[in-house]
Amino acid sequence: MSYYRKIEKRLNSYYSDKDAKVILIDGARQIGKSFIIRQTAKIAFEHYVEINLKEDFEGDKLFESVKSTDDFYLQISALYGNNLNKLEDTIIFLDEIQVYPHIISLLKPLKKEQRYRYIASGSLLGLTMRHTFIPMGSIEEVRMFPMDFEEFLLASGVKDEVIDYLRKCFENKENVSDGIHKTILRKFKEYLITGGLPDSIKAFLEEKNIESVRKNQSETLAYYLDDASQYDEKFSLKVRRIYDSLPSYMLNKVKRVTYNKIENKKQKNYDSYQDEFDYLIYSGCTLPSKAIADPVFPLNQSQSKDLIKLYYNDVGILTDLLFKNNIQAILQADKGINLGSVYETVVAMELIAHNHSLYYFDSKKVGEVDFMINDYNSLCALPIEIKSGKDQYNFRAIPKLVDQNGRYKLKKGYIFGNENITKQEDNLYIYPIYQIMFI
Repeated sequence: MSYYRKIEKRLNSYYSDKDAKVILIDGARQIGKSFIIRQTAKIAFEHYVEINLKEDFEGDKLFESVKSTDDFYLQISALYGNNLNKLEDTIIFLDEIQVYPHIISLLKPLKKEQRYRYIASGSLLGLTMRHTFIPMGSIEEVRMFPMDFEEFLLASGVKDEVIDYLRKCFENKENVSDGIHKTILRKFKEYLITGGLPDSIKAFLEEKNIESVRKNQSETLAYYLDDASQYDEKFSLKVRRIYDSLPSYMLNKVKRVTYNKIENKKQKNYDSYQDEFDYLIYSGCTLPSKAIADPVFPLNQSQSKDLIKLYYNDVGILTDLLFKNNIQAILQADKGINLGSVYETVVAMELIAHNHSLYYFDSKKVGEVDFMINDYNSLCALPIEIKSGKDQYNFRAIPKLVDQNGRYKLKKGYIFGNENITKQEDNLYIYPIYQIMFI
């Protein structure tokens, strides 16, 4: 069974426009890139060719010496000649293209010659593209992420009209009916268990098998760390130490990365681990959030490079590490269990999937706010506070940010929690946690 992915709309638009730039789908491993491209391209084109360049690199290396478009045409003709026709009905999918950066550079002349259509994807493209010459105007890089909560709801059988109802409640600041609230909150907690990896969701929804869910998440985590081993051993070890330490950072009162604890060496800072952080961020396996001390729009003007939080790219990986098969700790919200780091991670996933850059507010005098994003409608910074327990009104910093008589005078702030509360208090808007999918 296949699940609806929002990126389908973007892909179908691309398939229908022969003059469009060649699309490169970038994203972490195991999020469904190849599957959704394969599924949609086979429908859109009569002739479909798929080339897994990583398999080629690890095998015969047939494309290693392809340096020109003539070389490329000759090689694909030898391999797939019977399935090649003309521009209008033939597409070539170049999967794992990051292993051959020279093939990325060929995409512009291939596109210009208009013999076939092309689409490409890669799991470490973010890193490769930073060190590869890409001709301007030839390629459009599109980031893909694990399935977001709305996609999970649709996969779970929740109908569009229910999601439309929830969206209307959010936009009109109306309470959700108690029955719908209980159902969707339960789904939200199930999503904390499955995360957004398609195979994990399938194991949960179709197989009803938590062991399979956790096995897929553990294997995906191992893939992420194994990818770092292609570099030298010292680099791989430092990447692993940073990645493995993320849950402990998230459980601290101060949740940002502590550099001198990575190797237990004093006087370390962000620059000391620039390559390792670049790998973790640009590979897509972590989501960065940078500190803001002065929340002025746009937020990148006042971000601090040295103060950073890192979230796992998938909340299911985190709940696997924290709870394994004890899913009742999440579903029943045991009083002794702190789900703060889990809720923050899932919100980071949602905001990133909706094309928001992540920031957090940090001030010794005012306090900390979980997230800050740019609100391009009001041209103002938007603070967001996340409450995982029953203390939905226990917040200190965010009212000071939206106080019109205070220093910052932000236009509004959002608070999300478990309770079925939708209301406005001055410039603060309070919503059920699952409404984060509409930000």
